[in-house]
Amino acid sequence: MKKIILLALFSISLIGCQSKVEEAATKEEIAKKPISEMSIYNLPEQWTTQNGNDIELKELRGKVLVMVMIYTSCKAACPRLVADMRNIEKKVPQDLKDKIQYILISIDPETDTPERLKAFAIENQMDNNQWLFLRSNDEQTREFSAVLAVNYKKISPLDFSHSNIISVFNAEGELAFQQEGLGVNNDKIISTIKEEAAKVN
Repeated sequence: MKKIILLALFSISLIGCQSKVEEAATKEEIAKKPISEMSIYNLPEQWTTQNGNDIELKELRGKVLVMVMIYTSCKAACPRLVADMRNIEKKVPQDLKDKIQYILISIDPETDTPERLKAFAIENQMDNNQWLFLRSNDEQTREFSAVLAVNYKKISPLDFSHSNIISVFNAEGELAFQQEGLGVNNDKIISTIKEEAAKVN
């Protein structure tokens, strides 16, 4: 009986190791492919996550990205944008979740420290691996907002006026779809996410 249990445990550990090796091999294959001229993975900016880790966007290559720009002290549009992102995530089939990354980028890096972003993620029940909060410096944030066609302007020490746009990028970092507005019908954005995620190996 002990031998059977040991064999079973050994088999499980081998399966776990094999899946990690396959995952690493897949990432290596993706990294070797040339990046298209239309990809955001050409951008050299470095970002800091809610966990205090520094990353480049190209590290997310191979996943469908669903992206929005917000700031955590916002009391008007941002809570609605956050709710829209959560509604989208809930409507996407669970079997596709490992192929998708939901990203919220701060337009107020001075206030939105990694600690603040982490607290915000927990407050909004967005603290699992599917959710990524990013911040950078003002210059890089402004440059990236131009890529997303998101306009924003500081109108008081605590408030910004900003566009309300959710963007979907395919696994190669190319823009697949954008949706503007708050609380609008999200069928098209969800169908785009599903369609792009289905292409991911």
